[in-house]
Amino acid sequence: MAASDQQDIPEGTVQNILDQETLRWVFVGGKGGVGKTTCSSILSILLARVRTSVLIISTDPAHNLSDAFQQRFTKSPSLVNGFSNLYAMEVDPTVENEDIPGIDGQDNFVSELANAIPGIDEAMSFAEMLKLVQTMDYSVIVFDTAPTGHTLRLLQFPSTLEKGLAKMMTLKNKFGGLLSQMSRLFGAEDEFGEDAILGRLEGMKDVIEQVNKQFKDPDLTTFICVCIPEFLSLYETERLVQELTKFEIDTHNIIINQVLYDEEVVQSKLLKARMRMQQKYIDQFYVLYDDFHITKLPLLPEEVCGVEALKSFTSHFLTPYEPPVAKDTVGELEKRVNILKQELRDAEAELERTRKGKQKA
Repeated sequence: MAASDQQDIPEGTVQNILDQETLRWVFVGGKGGVGKTTCSSILSILLARVRTSVLIISTDPAHNLSDAFQQRFTKSPSLVNGFSNLYAMEVDPTVENEDIPGIDGQDNFVSELANAIPGIDEAMSFAEMLKLVQTMDYSVIVFDTAPTGHTLRLLQFPSTLEKGLAKMMTLKNKFGGLLSQMSRLFGAEDEFGEDAILGRLEGMKDVIEQVNKQFKDPDLTTFICVCIPEFLSLYETERLVQELTKFEIDTHNIIINQVLYDEEVVQSKLLKARMRMQQKYIDQFYVLYDDFHITKLPLLPEEVCGVEALKSFTSHFLTPYEPPVAKDTVGELEKRVNILKQELRDAEAELERTRKGKQKA
């Protein structure tokens, strides 16, 4: 690779995210189990250093934010311990009737029809959450999203609401009188009838469409893909990037997590094989995404849990990781030589036993 080509490759950090002062929404997503929550938590900590207020929201049903920060979070924003401007909340992507304002707890005929539309409950819940968030004065909001499939569905919510509203309007036009009678039959007052449901759908649609316009603005929104150097994760990242492009959502950062580095003389055949495998996929990442900011993070011997552990790991997001160069003393070198000599003697003895066995046979 020519020197000029190397200069064109973006630096492998997330500094560009911190420098983009106009950013309002930051999504962090990828395949399940690649470290999205850890990465989004650390990113929110870094943003809290340069922004007035930061909110991190988990939309994953299996909430891990509480585990990452070792602090209990709810569906209302809570100040993260040790910070004055970082807040966190965990929202459930599904919603029950009793949680929806404007719908009574009893089985309302029209609300049942609305909830029968695939994805409408998640869409309305997400819109409700966005409506809440918009009333808050946060400088930037980080989304710790669910695995890729859920995230792609989340991005389809505006069209889901639009289709749901169209179906409801069709039903109202065809069976308006019947629906009114059924609503009264089930004991629903006028304010809880089909007009209330349709009005609420319209309101949610307006909110989510307004936010959707912001999502498609690269000055306001970006999506960070988190992955590991394996085939399935590479494939999933490629699918995610293509879908984001289709939805016109900006993405120019990839975090490759759990990378093995040859920090010392590795004697494990398994580790050596894994390193070779990882390097093959890392090379493919650089070929496929040569114009992306690719950040490589090392696989650690321990979990990154708790505020202090998260803070200490932030340096790897700002400076490309370099494995430490071991400076062995004479004594350490002599010890390694003796180990290698012993392994050689053992191998020679095994070879001799094998030869004698063949001669007897």
